[in-house]
Amino acid sequence: MRTFEKVYDLVSKIPKGKVLTYGNIGVTLGINPRVVGYALHANKSTDNVPCHRVVFKDGSLTNGYAFGGRDVQKKMLVNEGVRFNGEKVNLSLSLFRA
Repeated sequence: MRTFEKVYDLVSKIPKGKVLTYGNIGVTLGINPRVVGYALHANKSTDNVPCHRVVFKDGSLTNGYAFGGRDVQKKMLVNEGVRFNGEKVNLSLSLFRA
């Protein structure tokens, strides 16, 4: 399986109300977290690969969310039940433990 496909497969398993970090995904797949970002930016199937559920290691959202920006990403996460502390995801409550 190619690298981007591995990223998409893992991200597709993140349930509503939970998130993973670029670093979590990178460690799990043995790749640089930047490659995770490249893969998600190239994602053409947002219905099947919920890339909005991937955040930075401190819980912050990306400025480059490719499908509408940071505000859209936050709204999507809040609507799914992800908990925030200000502008950052509360990772102690919302981090997906596979």
